[in-house]
Amino acid sequence: MMENGERMRMGGKTGKSGKGKKSGLVFLTDMFSFRVAAIGKWLVVVLILGYVALLLWFTGGSTKPFEEVAQAVESQLDTENLVKRDVQALKRYFGLNGADYAGVLYYSSEFSISAEEVLIIEAESETQVQEIRDAVEARLESRKENFSDYAPKQAMMIEQAAVLVRGKYVFVAVSPDAERYADVFRKSL
Repeated sequence: MMENGERMRMGGKTGKSGKGKKSGLVFLTDMFSFRVAAIGKWLVVVLILGYVALLLWFTGGSTKPFEEVAQAVESQLDTENLVKRDVQALKRYFGLNGADYAGVLYYSSEFSISAEEVLIIEAESETQVQEIRDAVEARLESRKENFSDYAPKQAMMIEQAAVLVRGKYVFVAVSPDAERYADVFRKSL
């Protein structure tokens, strides 16, 4: 039985007015919630910073001159199957004027039955990068349609093309070795 003026402890409150110190369990629960919230906030900050760092790393350009990047990739190309092309071929096949860009390297198969090609372009501006990407996508789509009926393996190779954009560099490889060429390109930047 309770006497006058005494109240039963309920919900961690004591005293006549029902106000007072929190019980140890409630205090620990509040402290734990605070720490979890603080850790959660720091974790979110770290994840956001990591995401931004990855974006910068994957979309960042290169300070290396075009000639160094092109030479690194060119040294790994299968020159038995690929022939170096001039800017006129770039205009004919992609609709791009090579003189408008800081650098162009274009190799393609000398045989029309093969879809193999490797292209590296260093653009002068970000708007040119989008122009190049659009031309590359149009070229790949057109080639895929052309090859799908009579050379399905070539069409599949086009579908699995490596297309990379790093800063002002655009890289395209349609080849059985496309991933290897893409790795060489990435490392050369």
